[in-house]
Amino acid sequence: MAQDVFDLPGPKGNSLAGNLLEMGADPLGFLTHCARNFDELVPMQLGLTPACLVNQPDLIEAVLRDRDTFIKSRGFRVLKTLLGEGLLTAEGDSWFWQRKLAQPVFHQQRIHGYGHIMVDYTRQMLQGWGDGDTLDIHREMMALTLRIVMKCIFDKDVNEGQASTVAHALDVAMDWFENKRKQGFLVWEWFPRPENIRYRQAIARMDEAIYALIQERREHLGESNDLLTMLMQAEDDATGERMDDKLLRDEVATLMLAGHETTANALSWTWMLLSQNPQVWERLQHELETVLQGRPPAIDDLPQLSYTSNIIKESMRLYPPVSLLGREVAKDTTLGDYQIPQGMVLLLSQWVMHRSPDYFDQADQFWPERWDNNLEKSLPRGVYFPFGDGPRICIGKGFAQMEAVLLLATIAQQFRVQVVPGFEIVPQPSITLRPETGIQVTLNQLTLADKNA
Repeated sequence: MAQDVFDLPGPKGNSLAGNLLEMGADPLGFLTHCARNFDELVPMQLGLTPACLVNQPDLIEAVLRDRDTFIKSRGFRVLKTLLGEGLLTAEGDSWFWQRKLAQPVFHQQRIHGYGHIMVDYTRQMLQGWGDGDTLDIHREMMALTLRIVMKCIFDKDVNEGQASTVAHALDVAMDWFENKRKQGFLVWEWFPRPENIRYRQAIARMDEAIYALIQERREHLGESNDLLTMLMQAEDDATGERMDDKLLRDEVATLMLAGHETTANALSWTWMLLSQNPQVWERLQHELETVLQGRPPAIDDLPQLSYTSNIIKESMRLYPPVSLLGREVAKDTTLGDYQIPQGMVLLLSQWVMHRSPDYFDQADQFWPERWDNNLEKSLPRGVYFPFGDGPRICIGKGFAQMEAVLLLATIAQQFRVQVVPGFEIVPQPSITLRPETGIQVTLNQLTLADKNA
């Protein structure tokens, strides 16, 4: 007979707030403590919400596989004002229908067509960089990946007004979500608090920009092969039904958030780690010089850029673009040997699992070589999942992996990026894992002597 999950040991909490204060103050540290000191399931109370950290790969995989029993948690559902009913937030039949329509759009051969855009836009950015410059590398990566995703979605250089409107809305949304997380999502978003008003105003301006771009594409449909056109033309084989403007808006908003925010963060943490680990930087330079011999990278080079790819994998292990997933239990069920009640929130943490000494030697060390010999395939499912897993695995995984490797290779050919000494870098686990105050770096332009050293 299954045991009640509440019979398992867990962290002591405040009689009123439970563990909400610890979770709000330092979620990554708190969850790591729970994982190291308790069992495979760790029950806790987050205010009025019963929750449970899932700390065992098989159980994590079981949760990610069952999209009907384990749905997106309330904390994530608040994002519907930003993302609507896009793939990240939709559930049930609506999600399945959208996924079926969108899947062919992200076929590997199609997304490979965007590789040259990624490299070209990165080279354009580098024209504005100079030897000795100091800048916020996170801000630079955010701006670059936003330009790239807007180009891939709309097949044009979106003017500054539209791009900045979208970027501002995403920034406001991230800050708003972090504020709500610290409040335990107890303050209703419609309540007229200043941050709620600012959030809704930003979303309204973003919607205006997106709908204008959708209308423009409809007026010139067939003239481009961008992601928006492909989504517009995606058709249900059985009914002939296509996405309407509202659903297109939701998918576009989702693509813009997931398609630039996560890659920008992954690259930002990568530059920090490379700055801290000069031996990795030297090996990266050797691979780039050997494979590329001074020319820009291209799609066909990706199989040979294995160490570059390993650097991205290792960076996403230590600093996963999404550090925590929440799933709400839709009906009473069992997980492993335990009874799980309806309404409980299950916490699945990439940060915790990716740094587990049970599965990674020297788990806190940045060691890209660990990914040699196909380590990823030998790990149990549910240990390394930077893009999620199961039927809801990130649909843009291939796009993001390709982009991260191409951008890293292009930039590292020309500049060494070194964190300003003494600059404090604080991970902010919001919707994605951002550096809270950015990452200040100094640029050193590489000479031929540097590359041959």
